[in-house]
Amino acid sequence: QVQLVESGGGLVQAGGSLRLSCTASRRIFSSSAMAWFRQAPGKEREFVGGSSRIGERTLYADSVQGRFAISRVNGKNPLILQMNSLKPEDTGVYYCAAVGADQLSIPTEGYDYWGQGTQVTVSS
Repeated sequence: QVQLVESGGGLVQAGGSLRLSCTASRRIFSSSAMAWFRQAPGKEREFVGGSSRIGERTLYADSVQGRFAISRVNGKNPLILQMNSLKPEDTGVYYCAAVGADQLSIPTEGYDYWGQGTQVTVSS
């Protein structure tokens, strides 16, 4: 059974930083493109950023470009989302996702496996 487990969420003031981690079963982690999504109350789940299988290619949403960074060292666990200069609009539940192939994409439909999510709250 595939498992994705996120950690590192919490409450932070605007301008602060948080670091999220996602650990996946080895089979999935070694073969999959992976990404972070987030969902704010009353809004659809949206793409935040993603990484190809061994981390040589990354993709970010415009809203987080330059503030967030994904790292994935040599295709090994964990997948990291470093979030800097956080804003209140970054608040939401953050989900780790994986696709069973090295196919990095933006739509939620492109991902086969999902974690349970971790809450990030940014206060103003």
